[in-house]
Amino acid sequence: MKKKLRIKKDKEFQLVFKKGESFANRQFVVYVLEKPDQDYFRIGLSVSKKVGNAVVRNQVKRYIRQTFLELKNEIDVGKDYVIIARKPAADMDFFQVKNSLIHVLKRSKSLTFKLKNN
Repeated sequence: MKKKLRIKKDKEFQLVFKKGESFANRQFVVYVLEKPDQDYFRIGLSVSKKVGNAVVRNQVKRYIRQTFLELKNEIDVGKDYVIIARKPAADMDFFQVKNSLIHVLKRSKSLTFKLKNN
């Protein structure tokens, strides 16, 4: 992902946690913060050691990034997203991660189209 599309600083994460709205399912928690003056979306990832070892955590992060890359034209711009992976995400393959994130993003009304059954 391009640098401008990432949330890296703790201050930025805390702002999204405090002022944003959260949506969750069993695998992920997504915090969404409206940024109307921003013409792109940004994502921040949090995958704790409870999820698994470094290999598992990095794999989950790659799956999340790839999902956002594939959905970039359907995701609302002008928002910051912080995705927190929960323990069940460690046992999922890419398509399960993608479907789970689509489910949470639909709940947050952040997708601009209706998905067919993927």
